[in-house]
Amino acid sequence: MRIVIILLVLANLTLYAYTRLDSGGGEAMLLADQVQPDKIKLLTPQQVAALGPAKVAALADVCVEWGPLADPERARALAELEPLALGRLLSQKRVEFDSGYWVNMGPFATRAAAETRIGELRRQGVKELAVADAAKGQFAISLGVFRAEAAAVAYAEELAQLGIKLAKVQPRAQPIAQSIIVVRDPQQSVVARLKDLQAQFPGSELKITACERTS
Repeated sequence: MRIVIILLVLANLTLYAYTRLDSGGGEAMLLADQVQPDKIKLLTPQQVAALGPAKVAALADVCVEWGPLADPERARALAELEPLALGRLLSQKRVEFDSGYWVNMGPFATRAAAETRIGELRRQGVKELAVADAAKGQFAISLGVFRAEAAAVAYAEELAQLGIKLAKVQPRAQPIAQSIIVVRDPQQSVVARLKDLQAQFPGSELKITACERTS
């Protein structure tokens, strides 16, 4: 009789375990035991700097966000990342800020004069250009808008090396759009490269976050 009772107890335990795993909520319960969203937090740039590439690469389902980047910076950053062949692991998102700094040239008396100067600048290798309204019915050439003043100054200096020395940096009290580059589940070598590049783009930061779910 004792053996029979023991066998019945074992059978019930096995059935209970099977129903937990096989039921619709079994997988969810297991995931709930492993994933704790309340413990996910953003790391500051200082914490990222202290976190080695190997540790970042060892984390599961994380994304590294790099930015914000102005359009001229974004083009250069993507060119730097192209050799890594990240494919679908790389994405971008746009963010807006209430104000920032812009690198501009002018004023010009007419739009035609500004557009003529834009043509000359493109022949010098400048790509991100636009005509903007200036005071008193005049026009300016926008060479890029930046969140951080240091980034705008660095870009003006880069233009000066191309022989474009009339570009100036001014505050811009208007909403500006910037880009964030997102790399999903990066390998150690990718994290190391991102940290190297971040130092070359003034005002940009690296953040480690939980990846956003895609539909």
